[in-house]
Amino acid sequence: MTERKKVRIHHFGEMKARGEKIAMLTAYDTPTARLFDAGGADLLLVGDSLGDNILGYDNTVPLTLDEIIPFVRAVSRGADHSFVVADLPFGSYEISPEQAVESSIRVMKLGGPNAIKFEGGRRIARQVKAVTDAGIPFMGHLGFTPQSENALGGRRIQGRGEGAYEDMLADALALQEAGAFAIVLEMVVGPIAAKITAALDIPTIGIGAGPDTDGQVLVWLDMAGIGDWHPSFTKTFGAVGALMQQAAADYVTEVKGGSFPAPEHTFDA
Repeated sequence: MTERKKVRIHHFGEMKARGEKIAMLTAYDTPTARLFDAGGADLLLVGDSLGDNILGYDNTVPLTLDEIIPFVRAVSRGADHSFVVADLPFGSYEISPEQAVESSIRVMKLGGPNAIKFEGGRRIARQVKAVTDAGIPFMGHLGFTPQSENALGGRRIQGRGEGAYEDMLADALALQEAGAFAIVLEMVVGPIAAKITAALDIPTIGIGAGPDTDGQVLVWLDMAGIGDWHPSFTKTFGAVGALMQQAAADYVTEVKGGSFPAPEHTFDA
């Protein structure tokens, strides 16, 4: 069996060229990073989804740079093979190219990921160019952009209506021109996502964007069935949440019943 090598930035363009799908998952800590790395994930994303999925915020907006960096560091430590991408939270890149570079450098130095991601198209192209000119790999994010949820009017599907394709394609081309190595397309109607994928030289990673993007990404809690609600575009690949709840219930039962710890779990004098 061939030993799996570390995924590098040039591999994604090669995968697109040969039609090999790219598999990406979110991760927020070392144990899950190690599991997903061993499972063969090409990329691990420490997303700003950390805010509402792990830290309990109502959405991604309150998350800060100081909060996400320890989680980036934890995932980077657990990824021997997967390529690690870190989100910049809302408010850490919008003001200027200089702010975007400063925030990116801080995350790269303290968190140790392989690349940075943040949201937007033409409006943040100058920031993207400044980041890539600084030698930092960059992944874009178009379609539904959670940090702009208030401006978009909620979690609305993107790519519908007259001129929607042309507008999103202009954003995608601006990111590609600024040096992005890949772009996430979130909650974009399938035909539009397919046309944008075909028009770009760089890969697209879909989440709720149909089967014709170059890859897919899911929040790992949705993938593993943890939580009471999951978006309609996700799929549960394992009932991990139910297993964890049952394991906790069995533990509580044995502790309260006095059967744990048993003699085999106790040190002799």
